[in-house]
Amino acid sequence: MSDLPAVEIRKLSKSFSGVEVLRDIDLTVNKGEVVSVLGSSGSGKSTMLRCINWLEEPDSGSVFIAGQRIGYNSDKQRPMTNREMAATRARTGMVFQSFNLWPHLTVSQNVAISPIKVKGMPKAQARDLATQLLEKVGLGDKAEVYPFTLSGGQKQRVAIARALAMSPEVMLFDEPTSALDPERVGEVLQVMRDLSGEGYTMVVVTHEMEFARMVSDQVVFLDKGLIIEKAPPEIFFTNPASERVRRFLDRQD
Repeated sequence: MSDLPAVEIRKLSKSFSGVEVLRDIDLTVNKGEVVSVLGSSGSGKSTMLRCINWLEEPDSGSVFIAGQRIGYNSDKQRPMTNREMAATRARTGMVFQSFNLWPHLTVSQNVAISPIKVKGMPKAQARDLATQLLEKVGLGDKAEVYPFTLSGGQKQRVAIARALAMSPEVMLFDEPTSALDPERVGEVLQVMRDLSGEGYTMVVVTHEMEFARMVSDQVVFLDKGLIIEKAPPEIFFTNPASERVRRFLDRQD
């Protein structure tokens, strides 16, 4: 099992209202890899990410997390039940653009709630875990405050801690810095760099070119629902194969 890819996408397609957003996507992410997904707005990046953990159900194709197909039970003859899907989705940690923290819960409670509700973890153990993870993201002193008191960068770091609390096999980041003030971007990217250094498997939809260049093992470029280039960052950013990628990179300078 350990030799299986952390994420494997096979012939994934998705349409909304008759408009094809993804077409025949194939992607393999190995354990411990960081894959950055780039592309212009509307290229299908976020939809692909949401299909990995079945927040969006593909029209066709399949997704596997460490060999387990997502969305269908082991005999692949019927869709997963809601309970099966919740357990499977817990194998991925999702960090959204807009934080999605519970406003009526303290920071510590936001981090602890999923292990308690989904995994049945004892409350004391979940609180200890929350304390450890908040320290990990540099927010140990914010455990008992409420989200409204935090900056955007702090909220996003809480969201990362909350995702880590489920001990996911894969971390999924959907433009995690796009809603932040520029001065707060660096603190979130540093936490993500630290996670990559610890060997976390990460799929990151991002517009942060320097992060993608420095941290990624592989860079994927989507255009009009197609993956048109996959390459290590040292090749992608210096000698891309496609004219479309060259034009995209020229606009980032």
